This record gives sequence, C-alpha cells and structure tokens, in this order.
Amino acid sequence: MCRRGDGQTGGVAPASPPNRIRGPLDGEGGRHDGDAVMPPALAVSVDVVLLTLRAGRLCVLVIRRDDPPFGGCWALPGGFVDRDEDLDASALRQLAAETGVTTTGHLEQLRTYGGAHRDPRVRVVSVAYLALLPNLPQPQPQPGRDGPRARWWPVEDLDSTDGPTLAFDHPRIVGDGVERARAKLEYTPLAAAFCEEQFTLADLRRVYEAAWGVALDPPNFRRKVLSTPGFVVPLGQRTSPRGGGRPAELYRRGSAVALHPPLLRRSV
Repeated sequence: MCRRGDGQTGGVAPASPPNRIRGPLDGEGGRHDGDAVMPPALAVSVDVVLLTLRAGRLCVLVIRRDDPPFGGCWALPGGFVDRDEDLDASALRQLAAETGVTTTGHLEQLRTYGGAHRDPRVRVVSVAYLALLPNLPQPQPQPGRDGPRARWWPVEDLDSTDGPTLAFDHPRIVGDGVERARAKLEYTPLAAAFCEEQFTLADLRRVYEAAWGVALDPPNFRRKVLSTPGFVVPLGQRTSPRGGGRPAELYRRGSAVALHPPLLRRSV
C-alpha cells in the first residue's frame, strides 16, 4: 500500500577508512575472505526531475508505479544504471523509455542521494538530474492501461491533500530540484530553457512568475532583462497580431553563461 510519507528517509552512510571496505568484523556489510574484502551489494540508479511550464504553472513529471515497492505511488522517471552505461546516457534512456521524451534542452546533475534505507529491496545510491524543457504535452495513456502512467503535476500542488504520494525519497529530490531551478534563474539565463527557440519578453517573464510564485512588474522586468549583457538577443521580428493587440518583439537566448547583475527575486 502506498501511504504519504513512506520511503522518505534521507541521510548519508557512515564513511569508511580510506582504501578499505568495511566488513562484518567492523559491524558493517561486506564479507571477509581471508585477506580479501568483498564489497557489499550496491546498486546505482538515476532519477530525473523534469520540469516544464503548462498553462502558466511550473510542473514536474511523475510516473505511477504498478509494482512493489510503493505500488500505486508516483515516482520520478528513472531506474537502474546498466553496467556499461554512462550516467548521462542512463538518464536520457530512462526519460525516453518511460515518457517518450527523447531530447532535453537542459540536463544537469542535481546531487547524489545515498540514504541507507531509501529503497527496501537493496542498498541504492541515486544520482539525480534536473532537466528543463519548454511546453511539453500531457503524456498519452499506454496501450492496455486504464489511464496515463505518466503525468505532469503542478509543483505547488504536490503537498496538497489531493497531491500525489511520492515513493522513496522523491519528495526530497523534487524539492531540491525545484529549489535549484528557482535559484539558478537569479544568476543564469536558465529561464530561456523553458521557452521556445524564439520568445517574447512576456514569455520569459511568465517563466519567472511561475517558478517564483510572484507577479512581476512588466516594465521593470523588461528594463532589467535588456540591460543584462548577453541575456537575450533581439531577432528584429515581431509576433503576428492577435486580438487587436500590438505585436511583440521576438528574442532568442544570448551567449551569457551568468547574469551580471543577477535578477534577484526581491528586486525584479
């Protein structure tokens, strides 16, 4: 049975002395065989915090688990790393296999999670990733299933009474990923990863508003963005007129790696 709060144990395993694997004589896992020391069973997995904007809301992709442990709960896309597989390749493979997403506009390692009891089956160390993509559609139901196995969930609704029950320590991983994205919006041009290749300043502003959960002053936001070297590049084109409104100027992401000065949440 899947219950809210299950599997959310964090923590870091005790460190071993250098150049030696601890074994039963030390009160740890592993096996001594004469002078040889056999390592304890350990699996490595990847979990991906995939974020996008849908209807102006910051959403994370979650997958419904059909089998134990945590059957009926929701989890991040992910799985075990193959023996001859790079971590980045494993993250992309898991996304493609479970969601149909084959590319990502932004993919970075978030951190490593190694709580001793985070998975009841075996000791698992997970390398978590943060991925960002613009305007992804709702995943479609797979043949033979009653409903969608994958779905987007608004980040702000995760802790509500109607929110999903997340398996393992995935509430912590999602929280870390969302906070990483929010923080990096201040000092990097990461917001453009949520936009199409060509976007308006209003599109860019809505990314900040959805991620930070605040309403920004449009003239002040425009002034700060255009005064930040390398943030955006004007294309000399405008959007098509819609509803009698004035066409908006189109931009693309600039070459800046960091924003100087940063767009601090309290100052925009």
